[in-house]
Amino acid sequence: MASTSVFCGSITTTTTNFSRTNFPAPISKCLDDDFAASLSYRCSLGAQFNGQQNKRVRYVRGAAVVADALEVSPATKSGGSGSSQPEKKLRVLVAGGGIGGLVFALAAKRKGFEVVVFEKDLSAIRGEGQFRGPIQIQSNALAALEAIDMDVAEEVMKAGCITGDRINGLVDGVSGTWYIKFDTFTPAVERGLPVTRLSSRMTLQQILVRAVGEDVIMNESNVVGFNDDGNKVTVLLENGKSYEGDLLVGADGIWSKVRKSLFGPKEAVYSGYTCYTGIADFVPADIESVGSRVFLGHKQYFVSADVGGGKMQWYGFHKEPPGGVDGPAGKKQRLLEIFEGWCDNVIDLLHATDEEAILRRDIYDRTPTWEWGKGRVTLLGDSIHAMQPNMGQGGCMAIEDSYQLALELDKAWQKSIDPGTTVDIVSPLKSYERKRRLRVAVIHGMARMAAIVASTYKAYLGVGLGPLSFLTKLRIPHPGRVGMRIFIDRAMPLMLSWVSCGNSSKLEGRTVCCRLSDKASDQLQKWFEDDDALERALGGEWFLRPHGDDTSALQTICLSRDEDKPCIIGRVFHDDFPGTCIAISSSQISEQHARISYKDGAYFVTDLWSEHGTWIAVNGGKRYRVPPNLPTRFHPSDVIEFGADKKKVWKLLIASLKSKTRGKVTVLQITLPPNATTTQPPA
Repeated sequence: MASTSVFCGSITTTTTNFSRTNFPAPISKCLDDDFAASLSYRCSLGAQFNGQQNKRVRYVRGAAVVADALEVSPATKSGGSGSSQPEKKLRVLVAGGGIGGLVFALAAKRKGFEVVVFEKDLSAIRGEGQFRGPIQIQSNALAALEAIDMDVAEEVMKAGCITGDRINGLVDGVSGTWYIKFDTFTPAVERGLPVTRLSSRMTLQQILVRAVGEDVIMNESNVVGFNDDGNKVTVLLENGKSYEGDLLVGADGIWSKVRKSLFGPKEAVYSGYTCYTGIADFVPADIESVGSRVFLGHKQYFVSADVGGGKMQWYGFHKEPPGGVDGPAGKKQRLLEIFEGWCDNVIDLLHATDEEAILRRDIYDRTPTWEWGKGRVTLLGDSIHAMQPNMGQGGCMAIEDSYQLALELDKAWQKSIDPGTTVDIVSPLKSYERKRRLRVAVIHGMARMAAIVASTYKAYLGVGLGPLSFLTKLRIPHPGRVGMRIFIDRAMPLMLSWVSCGNSSKLEGRTVCCRLSDKASDQLQKWFEDDDALERALGGEWFLRPHGDDTSALQTICLSRDEDKPCIIGRVFHDDFPGTCIAISSSQISEQHARISYKDGAYFVTDLWSEHGTWIAVNGGKRYRVPPNLPTRFHPSDVIEFGADKKKVWKLLIASLKSKTRGKVTVLQITLPPNATTTQPPA
């Protein structure tokens, strides 16, 4: 994720293998510049083992061969590449060694074309890797990778964290309740496609670099322009050198120099949102049932996703002008202020993230155009259709582009074989653009629409109305919320199925198959249909934590899952009680005030005819008194008050506490008030 990460097979990141994900934990701290420079220097001079050819290749020497073969000089023109495999004598130049550029280079190489990739800084993923974190690779992109190179696709899927086998969807940012759930598992499996995964960009790029071969990647080579004379394309580098090829593919990102040379300068479109992002060492209690969530709000929204290795990736979006700078209190403090009052799922992730691990960038995209290239030059991925990240399809579209472009070039080459004519370069480029335009434009529009839906969500009348905000206390559901839910509930399954599976029928040579590893829980369908079943599936321990301004005399209570050992709250301690007894000195508390019990995966509180009552306040909702002697269900993030003075207050939270002595990760630290103790249930 950091810009100083080095992509060389001889240097590997430390990994922590988890039975569920086998996902390598990304580096959370940035390396200093001197150390990064030292690593880059050693990598460029070192030797790396190439398993496919079973020999050692010195990449500096290989890059020099490419440079000597391609560089234009007064005395000599370009020669052969020296590749051992049969080539189609078509030299493809690629500007940009990001995900799109490398996948296309791999696809073209597998078709037998000679490929050269120009990258200004391979170690930094074009300087953007520090901001972008893990990448979501959905079923459509994984299937395209399979069609390009099955071995590479298998390696990518093995390294990724499967999220499509769990619940994904939209929730209310304040209450944390589900708004809409998405099923990405069933459409993929029904069509014989891989299930969606999240992968470290660093790991993905390492895999692609090894597959393409570093001997064809020219690092520290920034393409700033080109000349197309109708017969050849000459790329111009920042260092003054130039190289020749038969065609040029611009895959150099949203700020593409190739695009600028093709169509002139044009500003990217600011989305209206700045984005904070971070990775936290955190495992939520619902890790086994929930893969990712989008928390909806007014002029802001929040995204969290499991990236494996005991880590969660999150993004916080806030509507504001571009170019903003955080104050001296730091990014974390500002985020806690922006998302104040939101559900624990959001706040806990922010608290679990180190300040230095939080990064910020303004979100831009580019409106797709009808024309993607001219002559022997075309564009691919973000350079022509940079998207907002809300659909998780930016990188996926680049992978689809790569497959289609390589396929069209191969078809053009095959057509030229029989008559023995010169291969037509322009026609396959135009065919590629024609076949990609509509699908890309629709998904680009969906990404923009998703941002609007996520940030204009209003749970109740009065939200965002300034002087009329008092209406929110009436808890009247906002008509827009109700209408949008009906629309999304019916339209979203069709849209997501088309996005993640709609291109699979066009993939030539790919075998339709399902993997045994792509297996979901047998409770998945029940979780989609029943929120209560999903809550009952929560793992971890349930706690009542003191809540409010005055908590110094209160203690955190760990609730028991033993149905025969309830917890009694009262003013008097009972030694002979079979469960947990909590004594609270207060005139508001009766001798035996309330009982907390567990049954069938849920907790209930029963008021024992107390004088001042037991109260439950729903996060972002109403406060009501528990009926006497009637077990009342309470839920995560609910606030329980014993007595009417709002001083003896606890908030329910769930934590997956794992023991370090067993080699696992402590995923949540319960911070107790001064002089307070934690009451544990008897063993």
